[in-house]
Amino acid sequence: MKIQQFVVDAFASAVFKGNPAAVCPLEDWLDNSLMQAIAAENNLSETAFFVPAGDGFKLRWFTPVSEVDLCGHATLATAHVLFNHLDYGHESIRFHTRSGELRVSQTPDGLTLDFPAIKGRPAIVMDELAKALGRKPLAVFTADDYMAVFAKEDDIRCLQPDMAALATLKLRGVIVTAPGVEVDFVSRFFAPRLGIPEDPVTGSAHCMLAPFWARDLEKTRLTAKQLSARGGDLVCEIAGDRVMISGRAVTFSEGFIYPQD
Repeated sequence: MKIQQFVVDAFASAVFKGNPAAVCPLEDWLDNSLMQAIAAENNLSETAFFVPAGDGFKLRWFTPVSEVDLCGHATLATAHVLFNHLDYGHESIRFHTRSGELRVSQTPDGLTLDFPAIKGRPAIVMDELAKALGRKPLAVFTADDYMAVFAKEDDIRCLQPDMAALATLKLRGVIVTAPGVEVDFVSRFFAPRLGIPEDPVTGSAHCMLAPFWARDLEKTRLTAKQLSARGGDLVCEIAGDRVMISGRAVTFSEGFIYPQD
């Protein structure tokens, strides 16, 4: 058996930027344990697997330690592979996922993800969260993740969280965010519980970030930057109960996996 695999830098215009994701096209699903083992071996924040399904594709995402319900950058990377390497001839791709139907289209902003908007619920600023982040946020909201809001961009840049402490919190991960200097808002994302201490660029986090900042800034189209070491640039637009998240992607490598029986 050999499995084709691409590695794509998502939300980037050049290699070594953005968030790398592995993408494996399949004809049929592999055993879950094998897909998880491949993701662990890759040791990237996400490995995506997809199979044909009617007029679209079924898509799944694995971190090094578990399968997840939603991933933006690996969806962008998968669409990039289909459009640029597998001769997919339509302008829009339909993916069937654990989070429902997701679409990716080619647009002037690059590739645009059509994802569900997530409204965060106001929450108390827990001492455990503030201590783990090393700084007390102005406000906290919750959904699948905690979202901690700070006053300015430098607050986000300077954070040095205690990853072991963050891993003890009950939700998937922690988003930190603030108004941007050159963009509408900035963020970082930490998910040590999923084997991802800091994610370079997190498309799914912007499902929660974009609606929040759209309300706060009173605008529906926003520019965003994730302030990880690799960095990433996104454009978000609110469309009812959906968020359009746009970015570019570049191929880093193409090859094959040879799993042993």
